[in-house]
Amino acid sequence: MQARYEQLFDRLGMTGYRYGVLLGLILGSLVFQLAAPEADWARLVTIVLQGLTLLMALIASRVHRWVLRVATIAVCIAVLSAAGVLIGVGNLGPTSARGITALLVALAPASIIRGVIVDVRDHGVTLHSMFGVLCIYLLIGSLFAFLYGIVGSVGSAAFFAQHEAATTRDFLYFSFVTITTVGYGDLTAASNLGRSLAIAEALTGQIYMVTVVAAIVGGLGTRRRA
Repeated sequence: MQARYEQLFDRLGMTGYRYGVLLGLILGSLVFQLAAPEADWARLVTIVLQGLTLLMALIASRVHRWVLRVATIAVCIAVLSAAGVLIGVGNLGPTSARGITALLVALAPASIIRGVIVDVRDHGVTLHSMFGVLCIYLLIGSLFAFLYGIVGSVGSAAFFAQHEAATTRDFLYFSFVTITTVGYGDLTAASNLGRSLAIAEALTGQIYMVTVVAAIVGGLGTRRRA
C-alpha cells in the first residue's frame, strides 16, 4: 500500500511535499472564506474546499485505501446534498452549511496526526513533518471558527457583544485572534457558551504551540546541527 501511494505522489510531483501541498490548500481555503461574500454559492464552494482538504489530508497521511474510499463517498454525498438543497430550495442556510463544513474540518486533523507520527518514526523530524503540525494548527483555528458560527446561528442572541450581524470573516478573524492569544478586544463573545469555546481554543492553541510545535522545531534544529 505504501508503494502505491509513493507512485501516486511521484506522478503528481508531491513526493516529500505532501503536507506542504495540504498547507497551501488550507491557506487558499482561508483566503477564499475571508474574501467571499455571505452568499449561498460561497458556502457551497467552502464545503467543496473543505472536502478536498479532508481528502488531501488522508492522501498525505497515507491512510488505508478503504478509509480513503469511504471518505471520498462521504465528501461526495456532502457536496451533492448541499448542491441539491441549493438548487431545489434555492437557499443553503448558514447553520447547515457550517455544520457540514465543521464535520469535514474535524475529521482531517486525526489523519494528519497519524501521518506525522509515522513520518517522525520512520524518518525523524523533517520539514515535511513541521508542515504537518502547522496544518493541524490552522485546521483547529478553522474548526473553532465554524463552531462559533454554529453557536451564532442557532442562538437567540448575537454571538458578539459588539454587533449583531456576524459574518464568516468575523468568526475566522475572532478564532485566529483567540488561538494566537493576540487579544485585540474589538470582538468579544457575548454568551457563556461562546466565552467557554474561546477559552478552550486559547488553551488548546497555546498548549499545542509550546508542546507539539516546539518539539518539532527543536527536533528539526537538532537534526540540522547534527
